[in-house]
Amino acid sequence: MEGEDKVVQEKLSVLELANTLGNVSEACRQKKISRAQFYNYRRRFENYGLEGLKNRPTIHESHPSTTPKAVAKRIVELSYQHPAWGRLRLSKHLALMGISVSGPTIQKILRRHRVGTRNDRWLTLEERAQEASTQLSLEQMKWLEGQNPCFRERHQESSHPGELLCQGTFYIGHSQELGAVQMQAVVDLYGSYAFGRVHTGAASDHAVLLLNNKVIPFYTERGLKPKAILTGSGREYNGKKMHPYSLYLNLVGIEHQKIRGKKTQIHGFFERFRRTVLDEFVPRAFPQNSNTPLKTVQANLEGWLTHYNMERPHYGYRNMGQRPIEFIENYFKQGPPRQGTATVEEEPRYP
Repeated sequence: MEGEDKVVQEKLSVLELANTLGNVSEACRQKKISRAQFYNYRRRFENYGLEGLKNRPTIHESHPSTTPKAVAKRIVELSYQHPAWGRLRLSKHLALMGISVSGPTIQKILRRHRVGTRNDRWLTLEERAQEASTQLSLEQMKWLEGQNPCFRERHQESSHPGELLCQGTFYIGHSQELGAVQMQAVVDLYGSYAFGRVHTGAASDHAVLLLNNKVIPFYTERGLKPKAILTGSGREYNGKKMHPYSLYLNLVGIEHQKIRGKKTQIHGFFERFRRTVLDEFVPRAFPQNSNTPLKTVQANLEGWLTHYNMERPHYGYRNMGQRPIEFIENYFKQGPPRQGTATVEEEPRYP
């Protein structure tokens, strides 16, 4: 009973703190609970008093409304087989099999098995793909490639840091003073370590500056030398014999590889980095039509890249939870990481 009283007092203290502060969000932050939990406590307290704040007994497995284990297992397996399906489509599919389960119940079962979101199913499927005995369908493979562009490149392994880099340019926003602002970026296809530079004007000059000031020194400090760089067919990387980018690569002895045709996506690793920049960095550090000076945007980018490379775990293929710098450091400690291979019903060929 003493433990139960303590639980009641803790929940009651949250309600009292919110009343004292006059701010539910601040009370939730201090007590480290969600707003949903707070309103649940308040509703139960208003309806049942202190009794309502006591922990409710768990439902026994033999409760009449409990979904049979065999059905729950079938639901989870269906979510793996068809990862793009939501709870309503799963419910309709089960109904065709003579199994009646509501959408909310299906969602609860999926959450219980940690596959309740697309992100959860993505990571779980990729973990399965690392197992040599796992056979993934074409539907699963295509879905994984859509979730994680890096997964498209699983047949093109890079054996060590700097063996193959990918360089490209993409638009990040508009400044009222400077006009269109672009980012010049380089991504190492071994571990996704990335470099970036924001700029306006001639992209070829900034492409060379990024390589000379950031990329080459990074590998030199580690006793490495970039072997090759993959780029698109844009004018910032290609041109006549005296093109500054080509001249620089020849000077430092780096092979220039080019994407054939007019593909907008240079490489899966680069595409994932571009998505991450646009989703995480741009909205916070460079809001559209802002007056932020270019030097400030670059300084913000440097801070964000430090977080991206040194602190942020990268889930899914290829890092599988390792930070880019950790992936590189592990190479020096134990050599190239061992990657599992997945078998498929038929080798998929996507452009």
